Amino acid sequence: MKRDFSEFKEFIKGKKTAVVGIGVSNIPLINFLIKLGAEVTAFDKKTEEMLGNTAVDLKNRNIKLELGEGYLDKLHGFEVIFKSPSMRIDSPAFTKARAEGAYITSEMEEFVRYCPAKIFGITGSDGKTTTTSIVYNLLKEQGYNTWVGGNIGNPLFSNIEEMKEDHKVVLELSSFQLMTMDSPIDVAIVTNITPNHLDMHKGMEEYIDSKKNIFKYQKEDGLLILNRENDITYSFFNEAKGKAELFSSKRIIENGAYYNEGKLYLKEKEVCSKDDIVIKGMHNVENYLAAFLAVQNEVTIHTMKKVAMSFKGVYHRNELVREFKGVRYYNDSIGSSPTRTLATISVFDKPVILIAGGYDKNIPFEPLAEKGYDKIKALVLLGVTKDKIKKVFDEVIDERNLHLPIYMVDTLENAVIKCREIAEEGDNVVLSPACASFDMFPNFEVRGEKFRELVNNF
Repeated sequence: MKRDFSEFKEFIKGKKTAVVGIGVSNIPLINFLIKLGAEVTAFDKKTEEMLGNTAVDLKNRNIKLELGEGYLDKLHGFEVIFKSPSMRIDSPAFTKARAEGAYITSEMEEFVRYCPAKIFGITGSDGKTTTTSIVYNLLKEQGYNTWVGGNIGNPLFSNIEEMKEDHKVVLELSSFQLMTMDSPIDVAIVTNITPNHLDMHKGMEEYIDSKKNIFKYQKEDGLLILNRENDITYSFFNEAKGKAELFSSKRIIENGAYYNEGKLYLKEKEVCSKDDIVIKGMHNVENYLAAFLAVQNEVTIHTMKKVAMSFKGVYHRNELVREFKGVRYYNDSIGSSPTRTLATISVFDKPVILIAGGYDKNIPFEPLAEKGYDKIKALVLLGVTKDKIKKVFDEVIDERNLHLPIYMVDTLENAVIKCREIAEEGDNVVLSPACASFDMFPNFEVRGEKFRELVNNF
């Protein structure tokens, strides 16, 4: 049985509570905690001027603010602290607060702890957003009251009292959100694991360990779904606390989900053909196989096929923006790792003009160069990582005596202008940066919207 939310309400009432981070996801949390009777102080590195109307609104409701450089210096004397996912629990400020007796948690931890509905959690280095969206659409199409959240959708903790036992909740969970997770997730999917977020994690081992928390606390009736073709995820199989099942795009899996000779199968039953799926690419075949396993007890084969034939994908994920003078422009701003970008450009029938580069997450670009060189007609690089990416491609070009033009630019606008100059009729121009956006944009959505705007303004 899940813990009753009345327990949390009783716990939080009157507590001196800090919420660290006044981003979009934490505003509903702050409002909810106030409603439950907590004494809330909101912390953020941004100044009052930078927060604008948000700061004015919070102050008008008598919520104390601690802002600007050194804002964490005031993080003491609190009974409860809600941290943002991207902040490490072992940072000096949190370590000190914990030593003082503070209970440190996050919105997602408390949501999973008290959510009365069945939870489907999806994590992985690539594919988790699309897989989350597929699972959500499958359950919704079948007729369930379904909520989606985590890294996508709206923060859900403030809606927890609206949820019922027969509802379904689908969560996309990042390694940051999972680092401190210690509650059971009913159905867990790990799509794949490759090097990622090594700017935040101390190393690959810590990154992998954080992903394991999605199943580490499962009960015996929990279900863990793993990619057979990823060595790291396959190694989790014998660590499952409940039942573990596999999916594969390369071999027949008994009692699992698999792709074989153009067809997708679930437990030996044909669901649909590869050609039925609207969103193309073998990585999306894998996303569907994982999703089918996750909802096998809730969703019919008929509904699975219907969703495969109708779901058009998620914004910023290899999204066709427009065709201009015979050249197609695709927005894959979600492509924030080399493996994700490699999967995207592999979908196309001919080499693409690729726009890449951005914030440096300290992950290697060699896989993109060594496995993707023959899928790229020309490379347009920008951002902090452009020299790093150029270096690994130059090495492959020299080794293989290739002709692969590389253009270096300073802005996304100049990247689009360069692509328009060099593209010929029949070409595909793809923004799939293989990097996060934080050097130039607040997030990948803003980067993708800017690309859309630039392309649509030709």
